[in-house]
Amino acid sequence: MDNSPARGTRDLLPATVAVRDHVLARITEVYHRYGYQRIETPAIEDIARLTGGQGGENEKLIFKILRRGLTELPESVDELADLGLRFDLTVPLTRFYGNNHATLPTPFRSFQFGPVWRAERPQKDRYRQFNQCDIDLIGEESVLAEAELIEATTEALAAAGLPGTTVRLSDRRFLSALAEGAGVAPEAQGSFFITLDKLDKIGWDGVRKELTERAGFSEAQADGVQTAITALQGLDPAKLADQLTDAVPTLPEDVAQDLAATTTALAELATSRELGWEFDPTLVRGMGYYTGQIFEISHPGTSSSVAGGGRYDKLIGRSLGKDVPACGFSIGFERIVNLLDDAPRTDAVAVLHEADVAPAQVLAVARQLRAEGRQVTAIKRRGKFGAQLGRLEEWGYTSFVHVKADTVADERVLGSRESG
Repeated sequence: MDNSPARGTRDLLPATVAVRDHVLARITEVYHRYGYQRIETPAIEDIARLTGGQGGENEKLIFKILRRGLTELPESVDELADLGLRFDLTVPLTRFYGNNHATLPTPFRSFQFGPVWRAERPQKDRYRQFNQCDIDLIGEESVLAEAELIEATTEALAAAGLPGTTVRLSDRRFLSALAEGAGVAPEAQGSFFITLDKLDKIGWDGVRKELTERAGFSEAQADGVQTAITALQGLDPAKLADQLTDAVPTLPEDVAQDLAATTTALAELATSRELGWEFDPTLVRGMGYYTGQIFEISHPGTSSSVAGGGRYDKLIGRSLGKDVPACGFSIGFERIVNLLDDAPRTDAVAVLHEADVAPAQVLAVARQLRAEGRQVTAIKRRGKFGAQLGRLEEWGYTSFVHVKADTVADERVLGSRESG
């Protein structure tokens, strides 16, 4: 039988997991300092929730789970499944909050880390199972939420080993006003957002083609959208609110003021850390549940974003029956890990024992070292001594203690002249 993992998935070796553990530990440390509390939700959700129209293109990539106990085939293929694997952590979070809000503080700061699944075509650095790392602030209606999420996430990325990031900021309400000014009907704005979100991949020619051939736009409307957005690139951050209001007269004043408040916070933050930021009128974010400000973080090491999120004030209300302000940020955990070198070496000691040494003696030596707070592993002596030491160093050990039946040698550092 083929022992390869399922297509689109992968096995992770200890050295790789060590890097991931290091990154997660640094991120977790930062988020805890900001008061975000770790929660967990099931990998499985009701299919009706996952296909509720808020997941954008990801709803086409759901791994569906067949109903149990079917005795005959239903008339519709859709009726074969009643559950599915989650494609992100935000949709499950809204169910979690609806189920537990009575016992949660307000506002509630949530931190999640776990696997999600999407039935994508496997390709380099793109898997069907991968981990997401999210923080969300539920119950805070002001842009304090956006500013804090951005500050916490950029700090977490720097702690993990990715300083020098750039924050890109926009607002779904701004995009709606822009679309309205270009003559896009409200019912067509959803498809407009989805198409504009592909700009980085297909360029303006591709966007115009999709708008006219699939979304029912006229050539004049498509050209008008491109002209309006292009004119808004490179705005002066210090005069952002006034410039947006002048460029998009239908933009509500509170939207412009919210963006100005967030950019003011970003400008102040950038004076104290290595951080860039910009207003990006082409930024859309693919999820259909965003209702306000949206943001992404980029890094010079990759052409893709390393984090993204936004405000979703209407999503929780779909299950709770009343709207609750909410804003979240998701770190691209897999991309971050791929950008980093090996994790810092930790103090790992190998208790290298001969075959005739009694187990009690081996364990006593290891126990004494562990009492010092060190990572210790007992390993039997095999083959050529020097070759085995080389393997230990490759496996991440920093030193060893050679235990014989009658003696315990002093600890030696691997890779040193002495150990050779």
